[in-house]
Amino acid sequence: MKNKKVFNIFFREKPAMMLVTLLNKTNEIYASSLAKIVDCTYSHVVKILQEMNKAGLVNFEKQGRLKVLTLTKKGEDVAKNIDNIRNLL
Repeated sequence: MKNKKVFNIFFREKPAMMLVTLLNKTNEIYASSLAKIVDCTYSHVVKILQEMNKAGLVNFEKQGRLKVLTLTKKGEDVAKNIDNIRNLL
């Protein structure tokens, strides 16, 4: 798919798709479920999420032993722009 190749030139696919997935989620999402959705290892997802957390894009909300992932306002804005660009390509 040509559009996917063009998109990957500008963005790293997995981190970008993680943000878009969090933007479009319909229920609570955890790192393990996000890893399955974006076809990535759990450890890679956690590493990326930690960097996104440092950048102020995602929050971890602890619920018992689990951490629910949510986007910050900044994260929502970035994810919307990534999704718009992806759709334009």
